[in-house]
Amino acid sequence: MDAHASSSKDHSDTTLATNYLDESTETASSQATTISKYHVWIMAIACGLSVANLYYIQPLLAAMQHSFAVSVDQIGFIATLGQLGYASGLLLIVPLGDKYNQRTLIVSMLCAVAAALIFMATASTISTLAIASYAIGITTIIPQLIVPFAASLARPHERGHIVGTVMSGLLIGVLLARIVSGFVGEHFGWQTIYWIAAAMMIALAITLRLLLPTDHSSKKAMSYPQLLRSLWGLITSEQVLQEASILGALAFGSFSLFWVSLPFLLETPPYHYGSDVTGLLSLAGIAGALAALFVGKFADRRDARYANGFGLIIMLLSFILMWFIGQWIIGLIIGAVLLDLGAQSNQIANQSRIYSINPAARNRLNTVYMFAFFIGGSLGSLLGTFGWSIAKWNSVCGIACLMLIVALAFYIFNGKRLRQQRANTPEP
Repeated sequence: MDAHASSSKDHSDTTLATNYLDESTETASSQATTISKYHVWIMAIACGLSVANLYYIQPLLAAMQHSFAVSVDQIGFIATLGQLGYASGLLLIVPLGDKYNQRTLIVSMLCAVAAALIFMATASTISTLAIASYAIGITTIIPQLIVPFAASLARPHERGHIVGTVMSGLLIGVLLARIVSGFVGEHFGWQTIYWIAAAMMIALAITLRLLLPTDHSSKKAMSYPQLLRSLWGLITSEQVLQEASILGALAFGSFSLFWVSLPFLLETPPYHYGSDVTGLLSLAGIAGALAALFVGKFADRRDARYANGFGLIIMLLSFILMWFIGQWIIGLIIGAVLLDLGAQSNQIANQSRIYSINPAARNRLNTVYMFAFFIGGSLGSLLGTFGWSIAKWNSVCGIACLMLIVALAFYIFNGKRLRQQRANTPEP
């Protein structure tokens, strides 16, 4: 293909995305209605129960390692595959929410993840475990369909608060997933939690089919390839999306690095703890759930970008603290509280910012952001087990601090670029 043809094709793809992005926000805004508190909490609970599927594995890694008689690196890769599967689902499935009825799509994915969980529970070799982990990841994207759906039903002045409320349910789900998984794994075997989860997903599919509000939003008649091509137009045209994606990836990478390496730290001296204690440390996540409610309200009133900087600084301080006093359980507890507080402040700020960009493309904006987010999480999971195999806790904390320093440097320098862009943009 010659340069002119290539340029024409790139221009055509960009034009397709830009035309779709430039649709009247008035039309999209007219779709928003006042969503009831009842429906908000149904969505929050659904997010919590469904996202838990991705996090059951974290307290169980050491138990799985012993069960399959494999190395730390091998079992760490199983967790990484779950994150990569989630990223794949974000890229290939979540954009369909801008084309098809979201309630139907959510219920369908709940049925699919139930099947993947049963496959995980019956895995007898490390190869089947790997496939099952990836399958759970790719089908556990239900929260990333629910959150944009909730945002589309909310009025602009309450969107941050509603997104924060729904996200608080998601965060509590992550918290309870680790606690329940650690307890069940310690006393009943790691497979049991996946049987329980499969049953919950089937029950949740029936419940949401009956109770979720109908999706009345207008859907664009775009083909699936057009939907995917339009993602590139979003990436290249939206500087806020670019920044949120990079900050989200680096922050979640360091967060995942901590939780993947924690089970190995806690089974070594001076701790000698099992998966149940690893799960209990997830109680630190209550700080993150409370932060989600506060940051959501803050984003409705002020510039949510300030919460990004606050969150990254708190995360960096948490790792510095755990690096120096992580040999005492109180140091890990304080560090985990700060880590969750910072991570969720950064996450809610990012999502509040991107959902304000273009109402007609919320699912695809979420796709781009969350794809980068979980690619970062996959990298963090991989670096966590790799770092642990090199120099144990020192490597883990050192790598996490480096990731967060890079994130803060980008935040500072990109802030100047965003301010210059706003200064050069004429008032409408």
